[in-house]
Amino acid sequence: MKAGGALVVLTLTAVLALPASGAERWVGTWASSPQLATPVQRPPGQGFADTTVRQLVRVSIGGQRIRVRLSNAFGTAPLTIAGAHIALASGAQSAIRADTDRALAFHGRASVTLPAGAVAVSDPLEFALPPLADVALSLYLKGAPETITLHPGSRTTSYLQPGDALAAADLVAPAKIDHWYFINGLDVVAGPEAGAVVVLGDSITDGRGSTTNGNDRWPDRLARRLAANPATAQVAVLNHGIGGNRLLRDGLGPNALARFDRDVLAQTGARWLVVLEGVNDLGTRVSARSKGESWATADDIIAAYEQIARRAQGHGLRVYGATILPLEGFANYAAPDVEADRQRINDWIRTGGAFDGVIDFDRATRDPAQPGRLSAAVDGGDHLHPSAAGYEVMANAVDLALFDLRSPGAAKKISPPR
Repeated sequence: MKAGGALVVLTLTAVLALPASGAERWVGTWASSPQLATPVQRPPGQGFADTTVRQLVRVSIGGQRIRVRLSNAFGTAPLTIAGAHIALASGAQSAIRADTDRALAFHGRASVTLPAGAVAVSDPLEFALPPLADVALSLYLKGAPETITLHPGSRTTSYLQPGDALAAADLVAPAKIDHWYFINGLDVVAGPEAGAVVVLGDSITDGRGSTTNGNDRWPDRLARRLAANPATAQVAVLNHGIGGNRLLRDGLGPNALARFDRDVLAQTGARWLVVLEGVNDLGTRVSARSKGESWATADDIIAAYEQIARRAQGHGLRVYGATILPLEGFANYAAPDVEADRQRINDWIRTGGAFDGVIDFDRATRDPAQPGRLSAAVDGGDHLHPSAAGYEVMANAVDLALFDLRSPGAAKKISPPR
């Protein structure tokens, strides 16, 4: 099957496991991968001492009942959230629709303390959440651990104001910073046809080169395509990209194998996994060799893919391998064996049989005249990361039949509800 320039390979066997009759089915509609803040990524000014931080996220699917997940994954001491609110955003700044503002509770209480390394999920809340809505999550903190949990590549502006401004319709001259702090996910109650696609990736998935506050990463654009298609309108997209991420070695965040349980298996209502990793494992060998350090071979990378596919399939997820995009011209990763191994790995992704399907981003984004390079229509300028227009090309290369529960050729293994 071929669609939008992408080769899609499907297998047909599936098992369907749905919630028991009458049980609520929770599905993630937005998520991000937690990381440890570096000193320059810490909040400006007074930090989190007596501070409200208002953070905007765009969800994928909607619902009438929601819950929010907070994370202290990298905290080495407890984190107390003194209060938390959710509201629909009003425009691209810090304003909210005051009529939609609701307080979140945790075991009926306004505040919650997360032990070091822990996650907290709010009580369910009746909240009319439209699909593809922009949501404001406001947290009031009186302090925070020395080690801060965040997602640095938010490509979205967060707003910090001294004092408790949880219910403020807008913030007055807030400090601004383009990171997400402590927010980890948002779930909705959805029907049996709903499910989430988890995208495990690096900066190309995290959106390097996309528009700040534009929500035009390729997973964002995929979410819009899914929402507009009646057969996939209840399919959510959870972006678990981390800039600089590698399959086998830590970089700007934990390696993909290390974060797999938290960022894939623990995701609410996950039914599918798309894996777009490996370019940094390939490219960083150049600097590793110059320093006399070890580096990942093509066999190492392929073995990592096998581990991811095997473990995800063992938990009932259907796994799609995405081919590695061209990178020729990106000087930091330039070496003859890098391109040779990229071709070898992509051939294995297409034909190795470990994945339940293939999304061929390499074919969709390469320059036909120079297959080792991104096409001019896709290249964001550094010859490694696509532009916002390039991310649209990537999203359009995904065959939506991969996520159509009604398609006999794309029947799914479904994970149990969480």
